[in-house]
Amino acid sequence: MKTILGKDVKIAGELLHKGELVAIPTETVYGLAGNALNEEAVLKIFTAKNRPQFNPLIIHIASFDLLSKYVKHFPVKAKLLADKFVPGPLTFLLPKKEIIPDLVTAGSNKVAIRIPDHPLTAALLGQIDFPLAAPSANPFGYVSPTSAQHVYDSLKGKIAYILDGGECNVGLESTIISFDEKENVIVHRVGGVPLEEIENTLGEKVILQIQAHESPDAPGQLKSHYATHTPLIVGDVSALIKKNQDKKIAIISFKEKYDDKNVIHQYILSPAGNLEEAARNLFKTLRDVDKTEADIIVAEKFPDEGLGRAINDRLNRAQHIYK
Repeated sequence: MKTILGKDVKIAGELLHKGELVAIPTETVYGLAGNALNEEAVLKIFTAKNRPQFNPLIIHIASFDLLSKYVKHFPVKAKLLADKFVPGPLTFLLPKKEIIPDLVTAGSNKVAIRIPDHPLTAALLGQIDFPLAAPSANPFGYVSPTSAQHVYDSLKGKIAYILDGGECNVGLESTIISFDEKENVIVHRVGGVPLEEIENTLGEKVILQIQAHESPDAPGQLKSHYATHTPLIVGDVSALIKKNQDKKIAIISFKEKYDDKNVIHQYILSPAGNLEEAARNLFKTLRDVDKTEADIIVAEKFPDEGLGRAINDRLNRAQHIYK
């Protein structure tokens, strides 16, 4: 299959109507999209990514005016959060209607749903009459793509079209929330909307349930995910440099520079110490460092606040396979 990069929303829509896959840009990362109501198209997503079918997908819609078609209930607190953060990097895990195939939700009775904040994808969703199932557009377990070229490098020959919307301006996947029977907010994945902003909007604390699972109810909860091919270790950078004097080391840091004879590459995500800039640069940096001749990647722990919490989550899942 020939893979085409382009900016034609009409072509993308026609391919999706035919049950083909299209990579789409969002503010978070690029998604690998197919008709969420077409099980054959959804199966193509799992095949192209080599993604296990017990791992649920997020569906993307044009407007929350369409929610009643796909979910049974939208809590009051969800509406408050949607008014502030939607469209944007916030996903709601809600009780699904039968129209959503179990294949999309991995058998769960809840579906993850959001409205992406990108003009090209908004235009695409506005011209089709079905939601899009769209996990990140990369082979399962590898670093998420934040540019059309990243998608092309990983999936060329497996998908028909890549809708090129430039670089993603958030660079981390969405925050995923659900609600318990008392409508308390439960956070299943930290991401593009910081927990502090959710709590400030509601005037109450959220419940964190972001532990890794082998059979998750929400996307992005597997123990090993976002992994580089080169072994990655998170921790005290200075100590890890001393411990690995016999190896060629690449370092990923927030704003600090580290010097040592066996440090061959240094990637500073935000010299100014800005967590939004660091988040935006994370996945691109992980891909870049994976192309070097380093034996190991050493990453420091980021401040455990705001988007720093989401950066730490992605780094920890990237290193899990090497523990």
